[in-house]
Amino acid sequence: MVMSVASVCPQTAAVSRLTRWLTIAVCCPQLVGQIHDPKVDGAQAVVVYNRRLPESRALAEYYAAVRGIPPVQVLGFDLPTTEVISRAEFRDQIQEPLLAALRDRGLFTPSPDQPLPAQNGQPIPWLRDAKVRYLTLCYGVPLKITRDPELIEAARDSLPEPLRRNEAAVDSELALLPANLASLPAVGPLANPAFGQTNLARLHPTNGVWAVGRIDGPTAAIARGLIDKAVEAETNGLWGRAYVDLRGLTNTPALAGDQWLGGFGQILRRTGYETIIDAQPTTFPAAFPMSQIAFYAGWYDAEASGPFTRKSVEFMPGAIVYHLHSFNALSIRTANRHWVGPLLAKGATATMGSVEEPYLELTPNTTTFAALLTGLGYSFGEAALASQPALSWQITVVGDPLYRPFGVFRAGEHIGLRFARLHTDLAARQDPLLSWAFLQMANFQLASGQEPAQLAAELEPHPQLRVSSILREKLGSLFFEMGKLGDALRAYERALNLDTSPQQKTRLLLTIAQLQGLYGREKQALEQYERLLREIPDYPDQLGLYRLMLPLAQQLNATDKLEQIQGQIDRLSQPPVK
Repeated sequence: MVMSVASVCPQTAAVSRLTRWLTIAVCCPQLVGQIHDPKVDGAQAVVVYNRRLPESRALAEYYAAVRGIPPVQVLGFDLPTTEVISRAEFRDQIQEPLLAALRDRGLFTPSPDQPLPAQNGQPIPWLRDAKVRYLTLCYGVPLKITRDPELIEAARDSLPEPLRRNEAAVDSELALLPANLASLPAVGPLANPAFGQTNLARLHPTNGVWAVGRIDGPTAAIARGLIDKAVEAETNGLWGRAYVDLRGLTNTPALAGDQWLGGFGQILRRTGYETIIDAQPTTFPAAFPMSQIAFYAGWYDAEASGPFTRKSVEFMPGAIVYHLHSFNALSIRTANRHWVGPLLAKGATATMGSVEEPYLELTPNTTTFAALLTGLGYSFGEAALASQPALSWQITVVGDPLYRPFGVFRAGEHIGLRFARLHTDLAARQDPLLSWAFLQMANFQLASGQEPAQLAAELEPHPQLRVSSILREKLGSLFFEMGKLGDALRAYERALNLDTSPQQKTRLLLTIAQLQGLYGREKQALEQYERLLREIPDYPDQLGLYRLMLPLAQQLNATDKLEQIQGQIDRLSQPPVK
């Protein structure tokens, strides 16, 4: 679980104001003007690898080639090959050598005056110039600085008891390297000067921070995949669905977590993503048909759970996912523990996590993250940096910090015109992704107030509907919302006869069976459940399906099926053999 410390985050009111402003930016970018150049400039990035691991160097060189990073900005150091590193090792083997290399290569230019000491434990900008603004750590670079009980600092006494700790994520410490990290206290979190910044110029080393991310994961091959999938999404678009798993909290100290995740989902919905926001206390069950995932955010479970325990998870190229838990990144070099490693191993492209207890108020604000990423065109690393209230703390950012899935909003251009440009480009290429572009535009229109009946009338004659299960399923959901259940059923059945993913097929079969049951078509409903069991043999909740099938067989007075179904219920209800 993620614990809460009262009064740790004094920026709460500012976050609320920021969220309102960012909502305007997402829905009405014409009020914001030219937001960001979407071009990825590798000349502004530095890459660090571990010279003791050949695969670390190979990954760094591959990343540099893909992103156009000059060789002089690819730096190797002799580092421990474990995920953890001592405070002394961090200082002597990463912090000081990296800073010296940046100075020697003219990438960081200090001010002519001596660097100022930190004031009240807060970072003080001391660079006159910086030619780089991103730092990428490659597989093999340690993840976490361990606690040093012998390091006693004066700043410790001014902190609440739970924050009197000096362990930290390597990424989070290095984010403050441009602020003369050596002069800052190691104990406790430090306020992030980039938190909530909607002016991208503030996220610059001359202001004391830079965007840090790591290309990492359970294996070097998985880490390399993060690069390829990010580039694919930048090239073709980040398409798919969004899933947000709240806890349904009301008046508790942890309510902020639900509010941040709820804002994350609302922003994605307004951006046009097909978005499921679940407010049940439990997390998504394993049987939930989570198909074609572009975004996921949830919290509460200690280990990867639900749909993410399935053998195959339908992550789309570029998928950005996050499960909030105190120790979700305790290790990321494992594919079967915690959250970050398993999510990456199953195909996610970018995520964030905590290497130790961060406390809720000091975890990334996911509302801010989503708004900056989608509305202002920040890169993944920039949005992750600006969403963190504190640095020199426990958050690791895993994924290419240069990954920028959302293109520029041209000056004065409404988001609808941006969708039109995407449609034109995909149609010219006859790209199958065109269906996703139509779906996102349809959802954007719904979020903007268009009536389902009007949208259904526009969608029904469209030629793309004949070949797209994605759009045909959307038409079915529009009919269902209008109360036209017969039309909805026919649309779902036609969608099922088109090309579907396994999880989309599961969802359609379940939906069709339920609707057939409502219409009194017990035989057809039973056939859909039987088809699901036959075509999706690894469906996790077979007991639940048989319990749905039992009353249908009873109404049909199908003796043979009744015996078979009851037998399966009895078998599946038996406690596991110890």
